[in-house]
Amino acid sequence: MSRIVSMIAVAGACFAAATQPARAHHSFAMYDQDTVYVFTGVVVRINPDSNHLQIFFAPLNEARDQVLRDDKGEPVTWAVEMDSAGQAANYGVTVNGFPRGTVFSVGLHPLRNGLHAGGRGKNGLVRCPDDVAPPPGKHCDSVPGATAHGEGSLPADSAPIPAAALR
Repeated sequence: MSRIVSMIAVAGACFAAATQPARAHHSFAMYDQDTVYVFTGVVVRINPDSNHLQIFFAPLNEARDQVLRDDKGEPVTWAVEMDSAGQAANYGVTVNGFPRGTVFSVGLHPLRNGLHAGGRGKNGLVRCPDDVAPPPGKHCDSVPGATAHGEGSLPADSAPIPAAALR
């Protein structure tokens, strides 16, 4: 009798587990969590994917007066992956809140494979006021009227961005 009760209990537990919604999430192992780059750039476009909003941007040069360009003269483009679109919207990061041409600064953990993308993690994201770029070598957090979006701040001890990542 106890064997039958045990089998029913196991079957019930299996059924309960099978009917629960999946709560899996992908790993962030693809990002170098030990490295943080701080970029100041110009929004090219936003992908408001429900899982992770992405901002595609062209980094500004150190003088903060033009975007970086590759050997063909095309703007270098990076992407930063953030929270879900819903969570990002709670922070004020939306297609309308960060339209094309918006200048912002963000800390990101670069992809381990060297592609021009990274994850924001818990690093800051700061939007410069419209039509204002930070002074040479500075980021949006140094500009009066800039707004922070979400948790975290821009790390002061970020890693130097390798030249290959800027071409």
